[in-house]
Amino acid sequence: MQGIKIALDAYGGDSAPEVNIDGSLLALKEFQDLEIVLVGREEELKLLLKRTPETSRISIVDAREVFPMSEKPSLLLRKKDTSLYKAALQVKEGKVDALVSAGNTGGVLAAALFVVGRIKGVDRGAIAVLIPSKNGFTVLIDAGANAEVRAEHLRDFGTMGYEYANLLGRDSPRVGLLNVGEEQEKGTELTKLAYEYLENELGTNFIGNVEGRDINYGDVDVVVCSGFDGNIAMKAMEGTGKLISETLKREIKNSGLFGLIGALFLKRALGRLKKAMDPSEYGGAFVLGVKGAVVKAHGNSNALAIKNAIRVAYQGVNGGLVKNLENKLGGK
Repeated sequence: MQGIKIALDAYGGDSAPEVNIDGSLLALKEFQDLEIVLVGREEELKLLLKRTPETSRISIVDAREVFPMSEKPSLLLRKKDTSLYKAALQVKEGKVDALVSAGNTGGVLAAALFVVGRIKGVDRGAIAVLIPSKNGFTVLIDAGANAEVRAEHLRDFGTMGYEYANLLGRDSPRVGLLNVGEEQEKGTELTKLAYEYLENELGTNFIGNVEGRDINYGDVDVVVCSGFDGNIAMKAMEGTGKLISETLKREIKNSGLFGLIGALFLKRALGRLKKAMDPSEYGGAFVLGVKGAVVKAHGNSNALAIKNAIRVAYQGVNGGLVKNLENKLGGK
C-alpha cells in the first residue's frame, strides 16, 4: 500500500520546532502508512530528533530561514528559503501529498494560493474550520481567508464545505448560508443572490439561511459565509468558551467546600466537555480550493494539536478531498 507523505513546516508556530517534532512522532504512531518531511534547519532538527521506531519514517528538507509570525504575507514569495515556502514547494512539485503549518496565517494562505496554486475554476480559496456543535461539529467556511466576497464565491464555498463534511462522515451534508434571519428575503443583495446560487448548486442539501446560533446549536453541517463574518463568529465563540470556563472555576471556588465536592462529582463530565471544546482536539483548518491538501494549525499549538492537524491533512489525502473538489469545481 502506498504511503501518505506530509510536509511539516517545522519552524512554524510559537513553540517550534520542539512541539512540531513531538506532534509528528505522535502522528506516526497513529498512522502506520504515514511519512513526515520536516522542513527547517537540518542540523538543529537532527539534534532534536530522538531515536524511536517512528524516526525511520521522518526525513528532513533543509531551509535556513523562518517566516516570522508578524511578517506581511505578501513577502513569503520573496523569502524562498523559509521553511514555510519550501514546505509548500514540496506539495507543488508532487514530492509530498500535503502541507501542515502552525505559522503565520496570512503566510500559509499565500503559500497555499500562490505556491501550491488554486484548483482550475476556483477564484478564491477558503479556510474551513470545524466548530464544536451539538452534532459533534459544524464546518464553518470561510473562517478568514476572504474579507470581501461575491455570490459565486459563496456558492463555491458551499460546494467545498459539502465535500469536506462528506469526507468527515456526514451523509448528504446540510449546508446553510449565514444571515441575520432564516427567511429568504432577509440580508443584503449579496446574500440574496448567494442564496439562489447555493440553491441551484446544492439542491435539497441547501437548507437556506441560518443564524449565528445555528453554528453551534442548529441542524446544519456546513455554514457558509464571508471570511470577515466567519472570523468574527469564530472569535466570538472562542471568547464565550473562555468566559464559561472562567465563570465555572470562579463559582466553584466561591462556593466553598460544597462547590468543590460538587465539582468532584462532575469532574468526568467537565473533562469530557473541556475535551469537546478544546481546539487542540480539532487540530487544524483546511485551506480548500487549492491543488493540494493544506492545513493551518493554531499558532500556539501543542504537540497534540500538531498531531491532530497532521491527522486532518492525512484524512483529506486519504479521502481524495482535493480530487473531489477538482472534479466538482474544475469545470466552472
